[in-house]
Amino acid sequence: MKNQHLKHVLELTFATLLISTSGALGRYIDMPAPVTIWWRSALAMVLLLLFCKFKNINLRIESKKDLGAFILSALFMASHWITYFYALQLSSVAIGMLSLFTFPIMTALLEPFFLRTKLDYMHLILGAMVLLGIYILSPELNFESDAVRGILFGLFSALCYALRILILKQYVSRYHGSSLMFYQLVIMSIVLVPVLFLFETSNITTQFPYIILLALVTTAIGHTLFVQSLKHFKVSTASIIGSTQPIFGIIIAFLFLNEIPTWNTFFGGLLILSTVVIESLRSRQLK
Repeated sequence: MKNQHLKHVLELTFATLLISTSGALGRYIDMPAPVTIWWRSALAMVLLLLFCKFKNINLRIESKKDLGAFILSALFMASHWITYFYALQLSSVAIGMLSLFTFPIMTALLEPFFLRTKLDYMHLILGAMVLLGIYILSPELNFESDAVRGILFGLFSALCYALRILILKQYVSRYHGSSLMFYQLVIMSIVLVPVLFLFETSNITTQFPYIILLALVTTAIGHTLFVQSLKHFKVSTASIIGSTQPIFGIIIAFLFLNEIPTWNTFFGGLLILSTVVIESLRSRQLK
């Protein structure tokens, strides 16, 4: 039994590590963010379709109402990915990933408006901690600064991700996680087709190996393993382990991109990640 638990913990940690590669890949790939996201979506869609067929996962959408919700969530997902990559390109892997990880608190603060739950005032305290972390993270309040603009893109990305989660949360009991991800990838691949004509795409031949890594390792394998791991853990436990993503991302960026975080990044990031761990522990105790 202990060996099985350890195996599941290692699988979840490995999935988190794979997803963490998005930071370094997003900063390294030399293409406009919308074009990168189209290729990521299209390739991952094909890979996930093969996986769903292999596992006999039902891909039928039950109603037009559900389709409308999936389209809206996919638009938020596309906005999340694109603005996240802009955040990475403007600032650094550390700042981009840490800004994104404000999404758990945003989700908690927005949840009462979506699911008609009561506002937990502890979330306001955690939200204040996040704001303090962002303040420390920001080198200076200068909107001409790439680092500050990177943080703002990261925060907007986090908001889009939080809204996407809140929409899909109402459907996870009726649809398989892989099918939900597949629907979003299909919609994003269709919606983002115009970017192939609006942005420069000539260097795709040199960037294609990294795009494949992003689609296969980060998206198809990483996200699928993470969803599968939820069968063995509470969401709160998965959230705690998942909050190591920025740490893995910073280490990967240091090893492959030679990015060294500042002390402000460490202290601000520690505050932001602390709120994720505190909220995850609280949600487990309240169940």
